[in-house]
Amino acid sequence: MALDSMLLDILACPEDKGPLLYFETDGFLYNPRLRRRYRIDDGIPVMLIDEAETLDDAGHQAMVEQAEASGIGLNFTPGSEGEASA
Repeated sequence: MALDSMLLDILACPEDKGPLLYFETDGFLYNPRLRRRYRIDDGIPVMLIDEAETLDDAGHQAMVEQAEASGIGLNFTPGSEGEASA
C-alpha cells in the first residue's frame, strides 16, 4: 500500500528532522544520514526511533545504490519547509 503523497510530503526523521527516502515496493522509509530504516505496517509508517533498524556500512551502501538505480530521491528539500528568514 502506497503512502498518501500529502503524508509523504511532511514525514521527517523523528531524530534529525530531515528528509527520508521512500522505498514504496519494499515498504520502508530510510534516513541515509543516520543509516536508519523505518518500516511501514499496513500503510502506516512506524516512526519510532526505538523501532527503527540501523544499517551497517554494507546495508547503507546497498540502500544508496538501490535508491540511485530506482530514481528514489528525498521526500523534501531540507530548509524549504516553512523556515522563517532571519
